[in-house]
Amino acid sequence: MINIIVVLPKIEDARGIRGVLMKNGFQVTAVCSTGAQCLSQLHDLNDGIVICGYRMTDMIYTELHDCLPEGFDMLFMASQAVLNEYRRDDIVSLAMPLKVHDLINTVDMMSQTIMRRRRRAKARPKERNAGEEALVREAKEVLISRNHMTEEEAHRYIQKCSMDSGTNMVETAQMILAMMRG
Repeated sequence: MINIIVVLPKIEDARGIRGVLMKNGFQVTAVCSTGAQCLSQLHDLNDGIVICGYRMTDMIYTELHDCLPEGFDMLFMASQAVLNEYRRDDIVSLAMPLKVHDLINTVDMMSQTIMRRRRRAKARPKERNAGEEALVREAKEVLISRNHMTEEEAHRYIQKCSMDSGTNMVETAQMILAMMRG
């Protein structure tokens, strides 16, 4: 699910956008009338889309954009005249009056971009801290000395046990050390 927050100065307009999105299969996380409300909603979320107009009651769209946490994209909706004057390359924009088809296609495109980012982040190997590296190294050393394995064999053994048990290598190393010491 992609987190979508709609923030417009008139709450009725924001609810209208939410209704259109929900009818078309999108889940709207929150509807707000101020930038501050929007930012407080983002607190516990990792990524998503913020849909907004030019001016909220407490800030303009660029101020809100500059406060968005990493992982959030903005869809800026304004008249063509405003878009021509204030367009930014790092913000997706749609001209008002809105065409439902354009809104749905744009939100879908932005959602797919976020999903691709999530998949790439998930595929990236997690980095271990020094303590975790030390645990894995210690488990390898125990396997090398007690089971007469090479460093590569010990590494592959921990890796295979990790995959077989559905745990990460650090947890597997901890289990190996606990068994060898116990």
